[in-house]
Amino acid sequence: MAQVFIPEGDREREQLQNSVNAPEFNRQPPRQEDTAETPRRVGLVDLIIALIIIAITTLIVVAASHWTAPLQTTFTIDLSLRALPVYAGFSLLRMFLAYILSLVFSLTYGHIAAVNPRARTIMVPILDILQSIPILSFLPAVVLALVAAFPHSNIGLELSSVILIFTSQAWNMTFSFYHSARTLPPELKEFSSVARLRPWQRFLKLEVPASMIGLIWNSMMSWAGGWFFLMAAEQFSLGSKSFQLPGLGSYLQTAVNQGDVPALVCGLATLVALIILLDFFFWRPLVAWADKFKIEMSSGDDTPESFVLNAIRRSALIHQLQRTVFRPIGAGLARILNRLQPLPKAAQAPRIKGSPQKMTVGRIIRFILALVICAGILYGLYSTVTLLAGVSPASWGTLVLAAGATLLRTWSALLIGIAWTVPVGVAIGFSPRWSQRMQPIVQVMASIPATAFFPLLLVFFVRLPAGVSIAAVVLMLLGTQWYILFNVIAGAMAIPSDLKEATTIYQLSRWQRWRTLILPAIFPYLVTGLITASGGAWNASIVSEYVQYSGHTVHTFGLGASIAAAGATGHYADLLAGTLLMAAVVILLNRLVWRRMYALAERRFTLG
Repeated sequence: MAQVFIPEGDREREQLQNSVNAPEFNRQPPRQEDTAETPRRVGLVDLIIALIIIAITTLIVVAASHWTAPLQTTFTIDLSLRALPVYAGFSLLRMFLAYILSLVFSLTYGHIAAVNPRARTIMVPILDILQSIPILSFLPAVVLALVAAFPHSNIGLELSSVILIFTSQAWNMTFSFYHSARTLPPELKEFSSVARLRPWQRFLKLEVPASMIGLIWNSMMSWAGGWFFLMAAEQFSLGSKSFQLPGLGSYLQTAVNQGDVPALVCGLATLVALIILLDFFFWRPLVAWADKFKIEMSSGDDTPESFVLNAIRRSALIHQLQRTVFRPIGAGLARILNRLQPLPKAAQAPRIKGSPQKMTVGRIIRFILALVICAGILYGLYSTVTLLAGVSPASWGTLVLAAGATLLRTWSALLIGIAWTVPVGVAIGFSPRWSQRMQPIVQVMASIPATAFFPLLLVFFVRLPAGVSIAAVVLMLLGTQWYILFNVIAGAMAIPSDLKEATTIYQLSRWQRWRTLILPAIFPYLVTGLITASGGAWNASIVSEYVQYSGHTVHTFGLGASIAAAGATGHYADLLAGTLLMAAVVILLNRLVWRRMYALAERRFTLG
């Protein structure tokens, strides 16, 4: 599987430098059918791939015509079955755009925070704050700014929806990549120093492969989170203004508002079918491909497989695209990056003390970015102080008490989630066969928006004492337990096979295996899952403590309900105050709990 070659001399080091110039992840020993002497024949697989490319292109063209059409803030949602394929395509495109944005953000933000200790002290707390801010709190700034920027088309409204979905996808992916980059095995860190890898080479050849398994499983969770908040991202209100986009989320929300149970069932069935297709054609091939990045001395006999991945590897069309397009582009980018990024400090001549530093393009860009960020922070502080001046001390006191109530609910949901996700996640992760069977089931369960059927649960819970509060905990659990489960599965799958074999050879008992291997190995992943689940629980509080359906509003006392009510009534001062208080609570939790757990994971439970 993942092997490390440590160069011993200049010749080996030069060969290694040449081998890492092109950013190719999927580098495997050539098979007989992959050699240049073996011509590939165009077959049924290539025809299917071509049809998929044509379908995606058609969807993009149709969506582009809608994006560039004159601005229309509300659409009449057609609840007939014939409208579902179009709505599903629009929502799927928004999800993919948000995921691409989330992936770029996660790799960039996580890398900088992992390699720069000074930036880390600021970036990690900011990430904690961002993941805890409810999607509703992003609405006013994002929607009003983008609609004002594109007043004559739907581009601003569509970008708003994409960014709102991004806010429900990006944070757990960023935490996953940051954790993996921070906890690289010592021998890999030594390898990067000995080989004198440039920063981009270390990023592509070490950090990204080492984080691949966790990143893919967290990407699945990000998609589940995106589906969960799809209704809020496609149909929302700001004071007296209502905004609605054609999509599967708007379809489900309209069905809930009108009490149309058959339409709701059809919409949920379409969502489930979409998730299953994505699992078969997208996620399962990625999981099988990423298994080669597992750090181990010997590979296990039972490895994940994918029919789609095997078909892609045999495709003449993909082989031709890789040979004529992808590899030349990769080689060209490598040459550009080699010119932009200097060699590591160990390979540079020492700078004479007192000599002026050379002004590079990177330094100029960093200086300009610093100025822009400082200006934005100053403007944000001024606007915040001005808006908060209208919040009374009594309102602040009520918000503090509401935050305490929400804190109890979030921790209750976390404890219940840990109780079942850890054993189930380990069982799934230890068996690739069960992983392939359960992967689509878990994705479906995690992706179905609980807010779509939550009104039906409320009918039962409102009859119980403190029933609305119990229902809020249940909805938080439905929205956050999957963060823990997906990370535990990723951690269990990343355990090297040779370590599993060692526990069998030494005939360790079940408790000894858990104490000496399983719990230490999954602990860093569990910490990442708990952090993202905690932020997700705070985020889910706005839809679990304040529910609107069929013209009725049901709410309980809590910070999420206060924020949701402020957003619905257009009281932006109360909305900002509640959001800032939620951020303050998350920062306090980060200082007292999560930072210490991260340090423990890095200090004691790093593989290697």
